[in-house]
Amino acid sequence: MRIALLYHRIRIEERLLIEAFAQRGIACDLVDARRIVFDIHENRLPPYDAILDRSISHTQGLAATHVLERFGIPCINESRVIETCGDKLRTSLALASAGVPTPRTLAAFSPESAIEAIETIGYPAVLKPTVGSWGRLIARVNDRDAAEAVLEHKSTLGSTSHSTFYVQEHVRKPGRDIRSFVVGDETICAITRTSEHWVTNTARGARAAGCTVTGEIDEVSRAAARAVGGGILAIDLLESPDRGLLVNEVNHTMEFRNSIEPTGVDIPGRIVDYVAGVAGSRRCAEAWEAVPC
Repeated sequence: MRIALLYHRIRIEERLLIEAFAQRGIACDLVDARRIVFDIHENRLPPYDAILDRSISHTQGLAATHVLERFGIPCINESRVIETCGDKLRTSLALASAGVPTPRTLAAFSPESAIEAIETIGYPAVLKPTVGSWGRLIARVNDRDAAEAVLEHKSTLGSTSHSTFYVQEHVRKPGRDIRSFVVGDETICAITRTSEHWVTNTARGARAAGCTVTGEIDEVSRAAARAVGGGILAIDLLESPDRGLLVNEVNHTMEFRNSIEPTGVDIPGRIVDYVAGVAGSRRCAEAWEAVPC
Protein backbone atom coordinates (compact mmCIF):
# COMPACT_ATOMS: atom_id res chain seq x y z
CA MET A 1 0.00 0.00 0.00
CA ARG A 2 1.41 3.39 -1.01
CA ILE A 3 -0.14 6.64 0.16
CA ALA A 4 0.85 10.30 -0.23
CA LEU A 5 0.08 13.35 1.86
CA LEU A 6 -0.32 16.55 -0.19
CA TYR A 7 0.60 19.63 1.85
CA HIS A 8 1.63 23.28 1.76
CA ARG A 9 3.14 23.47 5.23
CA ILE A 10 3.81 20.82 7.83
CA ARG A 11 1.72 21.99 10.77
CA ILE A 12 1.01 20.11 13.98
CA GLU A 13 -1.88 18.29 12.28
CA GLU A 14 0.34 17.03 9.48
CA ARG A 15 3.00 15.85 11.97
CA LEU A 16 0.35 13.91 13.87
CA LEU A 17 -0.88 12.30 10.65
CA ILE A 18 2.66 11.36 9.62
CA GLU A 19 3.19 9.76 13.04
CA ALA A 20 -0.08 7.84 12.73
CA PHE A 21 0.93 6.46 9.33
CA ALA A 22 4.31 5.40 10.76
CA GLN A 23 2.72 3.71 13.77
CA ARG A 24 0.66 1.58 11.40
CA GLY A 25 3.61 0.73 9.20
CA ILE A 26 2.08 2.48 6.18
CA ALA A 27 4.44 4.16 3.73
CA CYS A 28 3.41 7.80 3.29
CA ASP A 29 5.20 10.08 0.83
CA LEU A 30 5.14 13.82 1.52
CA VAL A 31 4.23 15.82 -1.59
CA ASP A 32 4.79 19.57 -1.38
CA ALA A 33 2.06 21.22 -3.47
CA ARG A 34 4.27 24.28 -3.95
CA ARG A 35 6.94 22.27 -5.78
CA ILE A 36 5.08 19.61 -7.74
CA VAL A 37 4.59 19.94 -11.51
CA PHE A 38 1.79 17.96 -13.14
CA ASP A 39 1.84 16.75 -16.73
CA ILE A 40 -1.89 16.52 -17.44
CA HIS A 41 -1.23 14.15 -20.38
CA GLU A 42 0.86 11.60 -18.51
CA ASN A 43 0.91 10.48 -14.91
CA ARG A 44 4.55 10.67 -13.75
CA LEU A 45 3.72 10.06 -10.09
CA PRO A 46 4.40 6.79 -8.28
CA PRO A 47 1.48 4.31 -8.27
CA TYR A 48 -0.32 5.76 -5.26
CA ASP A 49 -3.31 3.92 -3.84
CA ALA A 50 -4.66 7.12 -2.25
CA ILE A 51 -3.67 10.72 -1.60
CA LEU A 52 -4.71 12.66 1.50
CA ASP A 53 -5.11 16.34 0.65
CA ARG A 54 -4.02 18.67 3.45
CA SER A 55 -3.54 21.76 1.30
CA ILE A 56 -3.97 25.11 3.02
CA SER A 57 -4.89 26.74 -0.29
CA HIS A 58 -8.42 25.83 -1.34
CA THR A 59 -7.77 26.82 -4.96
CA GLN A 60 -4.53 24.84 -5.28
CA GLY A 61 -5.83 21.81 -3.40
CA LEU A 62 -8.88 21.69 -5.65
CA ALA A 63 -6.77 21.99 -8.81
CA ALA A 64 -4.37 19.28 -7.64
CA THR A 65 -7.14 16.82 -6.80
CA HIS A 66 -8.74 17.41 -10.20
CA VAL A 67 -5.46 16.36 -11.85
CA LEU A 68 -4.89 13.40 -9.52
CA GLU A 69 -8.40 12.10 -10.10
CA ARG A 70 -7.82 12.43 -13.83
CA PHE A 71 -5.12 9.77 -13.35
CA GLY A 72 -7.46 7.55 -11.35
CA ILE A 73 -5.88 8.19 -7.94
CA PRO A 74 -8.43 8.30 -5.08
CA CYS A 75 -8.21 11.64 -3.26
CA ILE A 76 -9.41 12.33 0.25
CA ASN A 77 -11.30 14.45 0.14
CA GLU A 78 -12.61 14.20 -3.42
CA SER A 79 -12.49 17.28 -5.63
CA ARG A 80 -16.30 17.57 -5.64
CA VAL A 81 -16.27 17.70 -1.83
CA ILE A 82 -13.51 20.33 -1.78
CA GLU A 83 -15.38 22.36 -4.38
CA THR A 84 -18.57 22.30 -2.35
CA CYS A 85 -17.09 22.88 1.11
CA GLY A 86 -14.68 25.57 -0.07
CA ASP A 87 -17.58 27.83 -1.04
CA LYS A 88 -20.13 28.72 1.63
CA LEU A 89 -22.90 29.31 -0.89
CA ARG A 90 -22.32 25.92 -2.54
CA THR A 91 -22.31 24.32 0.90
CA SER A 92 -25.59 25.99 1.85
CA LEU A 93 -27.17 24.92 -1.44
CA ALA A 94 -26.07 21.30 -0.93
CA LEU A 95 -27.38 21.26 2.63
CA ALA A 96 -30.70 22.85 1.67
CA SER A 97 -31.14 20.42 -1.23
CA ALA A 98 -30.64 17.50 1.16
CA GLY A 99 -33.07 18.91 3.73
CA VAL A 100 -30.36 19.47 6.35
CA PRO A 101 -31.37 22.24 8.82
CA THR A 102 -29.35 25.43 8.34
CA PRO A 103 -29.64 29.11 9.27
CA ARG A 104 -31.72 31.10 6.81
CA THR A 105 -29.41 32.30 4.03
CA LEU A 106 -29.91 34.75 1.15
CA ALA A 107 -27.55 35.57 -1.73
CA ALA A 108 -27.32 38.90 -3.52
CA PHE A 109 -25.06 40.41 -6.16
CA SER A 110 -25.06 44.16 -5.58
CA PRO A 111 -24.91 46.38 -2.49
CA GLU A 112 -28.48 47.50 -3.14
CA SER A 113 -29.90 43.99 -3.33
CA ALA A 114 -27.72 42.98 -0.36
CA ILE A 115 -29.44 45.66 1.77
CA GLU A 116 -32.76 44.22 0.67
CA ALA A 117 -31.59 40.73 1.63
CA ILE A 118 -30.36 41.88 5.05
CA GLU A 119 -33.62 43.67 5.82
CA THR A 120 -35.61 40.66 4.63
CA ILE A 121 -33.82 38.54 7.22
CA GLY A 122 -33.88 41.35 9.80
CA TYR A 123 -31.26 42.83 12.11
CA PRO A 124 -28.91 41.63 13.35
CA ALA A 125 -27.70 39.75 10.30
CA VAL A 126 -24.38 38.16 9.40
CA LEU A 127 -22.35 38.92 6.28
CA LYS A 128 -19.71 36.41 5.19
CA PRO A 129 -17.38 36.03 2.22
CA THR A 130 -18.28 32.89 0.31
CA VAL A 131 -14.64 31.72 0.46
CA GLY A 132 -12.63 31.94 3.66
CA SER A 133 -11.87 30.28 6.97
CA TRP A 134 -10.88 30.89 10.62
CA GLY A 135 -13.76 33.34 11.07
CA ARG A 136 -12.06 36.05 9.00
CA LEU A 137 -13.95 38.93 7.31
CA ILE A 138 -17.24 37.96 8.94
CA ALA A 139 -19.41 40.85 10.10
CA ARG A 140 -22.53 41.08 12.24
CA VAL A 141 -24.56 44.14 11.27
CA ASN A 142 -27.02 45.48 13.82
CA ASP A 143 -28.64 48.27 11.81
CA ARG A 144 -28.80 49.82 8.34
CA ASP A 145 -25.90 52.22 8.96
CA ALA A 146 -23.57 49.34 9.85
CA ALA A 147 -24.83 47.30 6.87
CA GLU A 148 -24.20 50.12 4.41
CA ALA A 149 -20.69 50.69 5.79
CA VAL A 150 -19.71 47.01 5.52
CA LEU A 151 -21.19 46.70 2.02
CA GLU A 152 -19.30 49.82 0.91
CA HIS A 153 -16.05 48.31 2.19
CA LYS A 154 -16.73 45.03 0.38
CA SER A 155 -17.51 46.86 -2.86
CA THR A 156 -14.36 48.97 -2.54
CA LEU A 157 -12.18 45.90 -1.95
CA GLY A 158 -13.43 44.67 -5.30
CA SER A 159 -12.12 41.09 -5.16
CA THR A 160 -14.18 38.21 -6.49
CA SER A 161 -14.64 36.88 -2.96
CA HIS A 162 -16.63 40.03 -2.13
CA SER A 163 -18.73 40.18 -5.31
CA THR A 164 -21.33 37.75 -3.97
CA PHE A 165 -23.09 38.93 -0.82
CA TYR A 166 -23.82 35.96 1.43
CA VAL A 167 -26.33 37.02 4.06
CA GLN A 168 -27.26 34.77 6.96
CA GLU A 169 -29.59 35.09 9.92
CA HIS A 170 -27.91 35.67 13.26
CA VAL A 171 -28.60 32.62 15.44
CA ARG A 172 -28.74 33.48 19.14
CA LYS A 173 -26.53 30.60 20.24
CA PRO A 174 -25.70 30.11 23.96
CA GLY A 175 -22.18 31.59 23.82
CA ARG A 176 -20.80 28.56 22.02
CA ASP A 177 -21.06 26.36 18.96
CA ILE A 178 -20.41 22.66 18.42
CA ARG A 179 -17.87 21.16 16.03
CA SER A 180 -18.32 17.49 15.22
CA PHE A 181 -15.89 15.30 13.29
CA VAL A 182 -17.23 12.87 10.72
CA VAL A 183 -14.97 10.21 9.21
CA GLY A 184 -16.69 8.15 6.57
CA ASP A 185 -20.21 7.69 7.90
CA GLU A 186 -19.32 7.91 11.60
CA THR A 187 -19.37 10.91 13.92
CA ILE A 188 -16.20 10.08 15.84
CA CYS A 189 -16.29 12.95 18.37
CA ALA A 190 -17.35 16.53 19.01
CA ILE A 191 -16.25 19.62 20.91
CA THR A 192 -17.90 22.78 22.10
CA ARG A 193 -16.21 26.11 21.34
CA THR A 194 -17.06 28.77 23.90
CA SER A 195 -16.27 32.48 23.69
CA GLU A 196 -17.55 35.82 24.91
CA HIS A 197 -17.24 36.98 21.30
CA TRP A 198 -20.09 36.08 18.95
CA VAL A 199 -17.58 34.40 16.58
CA THR A 200 -16.69 31.13 18.33
CA ASN A 201 -13.72 29.89 16.29
CA THR A 202 -10.73 28.53 18.23
CA ALA A 203 -8.60 30.59 15.81
CA ARG A 204 -10.27 33.63 17.40
CA GLY A 205 -9.61 32.47 20.96
CA ALA A 206 -12.61 30.26 21.74
CA ARG A 207 -12.10 27.56 24.40
CA ALA A 208 -12.55 23.95 23.32
CA ALA A 209 -14.16 21.31 25.55
CA GLY A 210 -15.33 17.78 24.97
CA CYS A 211 -18.94 17.33 23.89
CA THR A 212 -21.02 14.16 24.10
CA VAL A 213 -22.17 13.03 20.66
CA THR A 214 -25.91 12.89 21.19
CA GLY A 215 -28.28 11.19 18.79
CA GLU A 216 -29.23 14.58 17.32
CA ILE A 217 -25.61 15.66 16.85
CA ASP A 218 -24.81 12.34 15.18
CA GLU A 219 -27.82 12.41 12.89
CA VAL A 220 -27.40 16.01 11.76
CA SER A 221 -23.61 15.69 11.37
CA ARG A 222 -23.80 12.58 9.20
CA ALA A 223 -26.60 14.07 7.11
CA ALA A 224 -24.47 17.17 6.49
CA ALA A 225 -21.45 15.05 5.55
CA ARG A 226 -23.51 13.01 3.07
CA ALA A 227 -24.98 16.19 1.58
CA VAL A 228 -21.54 17.51 0.55
CA GLY A 229 -20.19 14.16 -0.67
CA GLY A 230 -18.70 12.53 2.43
CA GLY A 231 -15.10 11.82 3.44
CA ILE A 232 -13.24 13.41 6.35
CA LEU A 233 -15.14 16.48 7.51
CA ALA A 234 -15.76 18.84 10.42
CA ILE A 235 -19.32 20.07 10.88
CA ASP A 236 -20.00 23.37 12.64
CA LEU A 237 -23.34 23.31 14.45
CA LEU A 238 -25.33 26.14 16.00
CA GLU A 239 -27.80 25.53 18.83
CA SER A 240 -30.93 27.49 18.00
CA PRO A 241 -33.29 27.97 20.95
CA ASP A 242 -36.27 27.57 18.59
CA ARG A 243 -35.14 25.13 15.89
CA GLY A 244 -32.56 22.84 17.47
CA LEU A 245 -29.25 22.14 15.75
CA LEU A 246 -28.46 24.05 12.57
CA VAL A 247 -25.48 23.30 10.32
CA ASN A 248 -23.49 26.49 9.91
CA GLU A 249 -20.51 25.27 7.86
CA VAL A 250 -18.79 22.09 6.68
CA ASN A 251 -14.97 22.03 6.63
CA HIS A 252 -13.02 19.74 4.30
CA THR A 253 -9.44 20.24 5.59
CA MET A 254 -10.02 20.87 9.25
CA GLU A 255 -7.58 21.51 12.04
CA PHE A 256 -7.92 19.12 14.96
CA ARG A 257 -4.93 19.70 17.28
CA ASN A 258 -7.12 21.33 19.96
CA SER A 259 -9.77 18.60 19.82
CA ILE A 260 -7.75 15.47 20.62
CA GLU A 261 -7.22 16.05 24.35
CA PRO A 262 -10.75 17.25 25.26
CA THR A 263 -12.43 14.42 23.34
CA GLY A 264 -9.95 11.66 24.17
CA VAL A 265 -10.24 10.45 20.58
CA ASP A 266 -7.23 9.66 18.40
CA ILE A 267 -8.43 11.86 15.53
CA PRO A 268 -5.31 11.51 13.33
CA GLY A 269 -5.40 7.75 13.86
CA ARG A 270 -9.02 7.58 12.77
CA ILE A 271 -8.24 9.67 9.70
CA VAL A 272 -5.31 7.43 8.75
CA ASP A 273 -7.40 4.29 9.22
CA TYR A 274 -10.03 5.71 6.87
CA VAL A 275 -7.43 6.66 4.24
CA ALA A 276 -5.89 3.18 4.50
CA GLY A 277 -9.35 1.68 4.01
CA VAL A 278 -9.88 3.70 0.83
CA ALA A 279 -6.45 2.67 -0.45
CA GLY A 280 -7.08 -0.97 0.42
CA SER A 281 -10.40 -0.96 -1.41
CA ARG A 282 -8.67 0.34 -4.52
CA ARG A 283 -6.03 -2.39 -4.38
CA CYS A 284 -8.70 -5.06 -3.93
CA ALA A 285 -10.67 -3.70 -6.90
CA GLU A 286 -7.55 -3.71 -9.10
CA ALA A 287 -6.70 -7.27 -8.01
CA TRP A 288 -10.24 -8.41 -8.80
CA GLU A 289 -10.09 -6.86 -12.26
CA ALA A 290 -6.79 -8.62 -12.92
CA VAL A 291 -8.27 -12.08 -12.23
CA PRO A 292 -8.96 -13.83 -15.57
CA CYS A 293 -12.52 -14.99 -16.18
